[in-house]
Amino acid sequence: MGIWNRITTFLIGEPSGERARDSKGRYVKDDPSTPANEAYEDGRTPAKKSVKKTSAKRGRGRPKGSKNKTK
Repeated sequence: MGIWNRITTFLIGEPSGERARDSKGRYVKDDPSTPANEAYEDGRTPAKKSVKKTSAKRGRGRPKGSKNKTK
């Protein structure tokens, strides 16, 4: 994270990530024609969470050693 991002998060704080709701309790969507983000309570979109990719597990398909042998 850059120094400028650290300063702004220190002064302003982290985005809450709390979604805005209407009077019926449904989520409010963002209006792309406006510069502000109406979809969140504080108007700031939270940072994306990084997702680790896991290796594929074996165990599907034909069992090893059955008819897969080369002649």
